[in-house]
Amino acid sequence: MSLAANVSLETSDEYVVQEITYDGQEKYITPLSMSEHLSKLAQKIDFSHVTSYDECETEKVEDSAEDNKDSAQLSWPWESVRTKLKTTLTELCVLLDDLLILKDKRYLVLDPVSQEPLEFKPLTSVVARKKALAASAAIIQNGVESLKSHQNDVNRRAVDFHSELMTIRQNWRMKKVGNSILGDLSYRSAGSRYPHSGTFEVSKAPSPPQQPVSSPQGAPSPRASALKVTVPSDLEGVSYIHVSIHKDNDSLASGDLSIPLPPAAVSSLEASWQQKLENAQNVLFCKELFAQLAREAVQLQLPIPTLVVGNQIIATLFPGVQLSIGLCHTTVPNKKIHEKQQPPSRSEHKPVLEHSLHQLLREIHFNALHHPMPHPSTATLGISRKKYFAGSEAYDRHTLAESCKSETMLEHIISQSQHVVLRLRTMYMIDTLACEIKDPLIVAHWLCLNSATRSCVKINIVSHGYEILARTPIIFHVGVRNIKAVCRDGRTFKMSYESQELRYLIMSQHQINAVQALSKLMGWKVLSHNTSCGVGPVETIGTASSVVLASPNGDRMIAVRHGPQSGAQVSVSLSPHDQDFYPSTLVRDRKWQNVNGRFKEVMWEKIEGKNLVSKIEYLMACLTSF
Repeated sequence: MSLAANVSLETSDEYVVQEITYDGQEKYITPLSMSEHLSKLAQKIDFSHVTSYDECETEKVEDSAEDNKDSAQLSWPWESVRTKLKTTLTELCVLLDDLLILKDKRYLVLDPVSQEPLEFKPLTSVVARKKALAASAAIIQNGVESLKSHQNDVNRRAVDFHSELMTIRQNWRMKKVGNSILGDLSYRSAGSRYPHSGTFEVSKAPSPPQQPVSSPQGAPSPRASALKVTVPSDLEGVSYIHVSIHKDNDSLASGDLSIPLPPAAVSSLEASWQQKLENAQNVLFCKELFAQLAREAVQLQLPIPTLVVGNQIIATLFPGVQLSIGLCHTTVPNKKIHEKQQPPSRSEHKPVLEHSLHQLLREIHFNALHHPMPHPSTATLGISRKKYFAGSEAYDRHTLAESCKSETMLEHIISQSQHVVLRLRTMYMIDTLACEIKDPLIVAHWLCLNSATRSCVKINIVSHGYEILARTPIIFHVGVRNIKAVCRDGRTFKMSYESQELRYLIMSQHQINAVQALSKLMGWKVLSHNTSCGVGPVETIGTASSVVLASPNGDRMIAVRHGPQSGAQVSVSLSPHDQDFYPSTLVRDRKWQNVNGRFKEVMWEKIEGKNLVSKIEYLMACLTSF
């Protein structure tokens, strides 16, 4: 009995394994195509050992009787290729023989073809020579006239075209594109990312008509420039950014942001090519700066949102105080019209604010070009110094997040504007108190070395005639949104942006301190001192201070209460005298006569003295002698 079994046949793998990697992957060799396979087989043929055609024919005749199948296999497959190569070799041999015959003069001589002699005409030759001389003379005359016109242009102008072109190449970035000379006004070298190209074109100015050398008055006429500079239409004119601080309808401070331009740039917009390029670069600078501020104003998140309307940015600094940043641009070359477009009032112009804003821009451009070490060869460009040491110092996530935060340009401007407003309020309050209050005297010393967001002022409060005895120094540090006061005894007060708090602190510090200093000199004792007295009328601003003094014998007492609004109130308490004290069977000890009686208010206006300290001194002297 036969057993049937199924046999599976599998074709051999067409792809040959070239390499097996360490992870088990196999890399295969792609199989050859038909043309590549044919070329490979053709390279294996050795034509030097191939039997000639005649030998093959002889062998075929001899072996035809023996085996027909073998004779069919002896036919050469490259017969057609051999025939073509043989024909080509024959033609090359024939061509070589022809070239040898041509080179050898013994076999072939090439004689020139004879031509008929030309008829000589002397008159025609003379006319042709005259025409050639006239054309040459015309070319030379045109060159002479061109040189003369160029020399006249040089005489009329300060410098020629090439000299001015060399000057403009030294001061501005220039390049040649085709037949045109183009320049660049942008701030890309300072780290700018503004999309405006800022390209201008330089060409030779047309020759002006002949003008007299001097005017009728005898003054020399102005020389024309040899360059013609063409700037984009949107960069023509004069621009500046006006920053102003308003409270209701009044302007507190203002400043301008622009490249400093000479007065001629305002009155005449076509003065020279140099002035024209400076004006165009100033317009580009103002537009780029305003675009950056507008972009930051949209992204900035404040309690009161910032408004961007047209060419104006409005931000709120304090309640009722707003910051306005506007882009001003004019293209009318008229001085009167330009002056009308200026802000109506220039009395509130603050050079300090303008200097701070320009210093801020310089700092931003400096930081954009001067990055901390290391440079991109070892680290990313622009990385902060804190991130360099983040790994070695083991910074946490909160510290890294805080190090990545940075204030924008608009935030810097808002901070500087808030400081300007707070400084103006402080100055106004100190000056107002110094004018209104005659007792005590207030002397303010502002430091000349301040930053854009911090100022310092030292106030000396003295009483007239007691400058050495009664002197109260207070130092105020004016910040962005608060004021810090440091007293002589080391106490520190932090106040908000409200000026009334500053007024209260100045009014309530000196008088009571002066009375205490005077009591030590007169020999009186300080029984109590209270900076927040709750007795008496309520003050509208702040709280009153009080001090109670006792005479050297202890039989006299003076109570002084001083408020910021109510002023000074003085009361006196006296002990009973000997003639007024009647001992009895119950009270026999005469020590009870030193017990003070009720306080009686003193008629302060009738006491002699120029100020509070002098009147207190007179009162102490009277009570001590009495």
